[in-house]
Amino acid sequence: MTSLVTPSPIDDPKTLVSTDWLAAHLKDPDLRVLDASWFMPDAGRDAKAEYAAAHIPGARFFDIDEISDQRSALPHMAPPVEKFMSRMRAMGVGDGHQVVVYDGAGLFSAARVWWTFRLMGKMDVAVLDGGFPKWQAEGREVEDMPPVVRDRHMTVSRQNQLVKDVTQVAHAAKLAQAEIIDARAAARFKGEVAEPRAGLRSGHIPGSKNVPFATLLNGDGTMKPPAELRAVFEAAGVDLSKPAITSCGSGVTAAILSLALERIGHRNHALYDGSWSEWGAYDDLAVAKG
Repeated sequence: MTSLVTPSPIDDPKTLVSTDWLAAHLKDPDLRVLDASWFMPDAGRDAKAEYAAAHIPGARFFDIDEISDQRSALPHMAPPVEKFMSRMRAMGVGDGHQVVVYDGAGLFSAARVWWTFRLMGKMDVAVLDGGFPKWQAEGREVEDMPPVVRDRHMTVSRQNQLVKDVTQVAHAAKLAQAEIIDARAAARFKGEVAEPRAGLRSGHIPGSKNVPFATLLNGDGTMKPPAELRAVFEAAGVDLSKPAITSCGSGVTAAILSLALERIGHRNHALYDGSWSEWGAYDDLAVAKG
């Protein structure tokens, strides 16, 4: 049967899909929807409680803090392969599934889970444009019951080129061989305000460029079209012919930059997983201000 839904120009099941697309595919047997809501500690919001109260039908909750490398002192670092596989199997997510990830802020933490799947070699994953706020604003169906989960085998092939550690980032900064792009708000990037995490210095990685993640989004939490995304990067002085390393406070909103780069066809990008939570904590790493 032919779908009556006209595809939106944004729809790409490997990067970003519209609420119309998700509504049309919601009952597909190989679709898996993940609620990846995560909020800053000062937001006063409880992601798990909000999921329990209402979520997109069939959605599973992806706990960014728990599905992480908890051997690290840094927040929500990428999980080991084995942990990712076991958690996804327990959630009924596996090989052959198209995954759609959303969050309760519009487009915030969902991109981090999109990046995590890609790090694990899973490419059939997209972020829901505008997230749960847009879904609800359009009066679409929600439920408060967790889905029935059936185990599904998952194979993983970690893509190490998609993540950078502090040594690699310091090397890239010293040699200016990649564009380091920081997603934090301008005042934090310039070092004009204290960091929300205690014990961190203020400022930014020397030579990095500032593209606050909010500048890539429309007022309703949807992502700007590719031509506008490109213009935002270029206005910030980013040389899009160079490899890119995205960074932020703790590796969450950096993934919004990674998603935007992917949307404009810039394929050579990696995410600095430790981000400012790591760089800002080491006194022997240089910090720039202004």
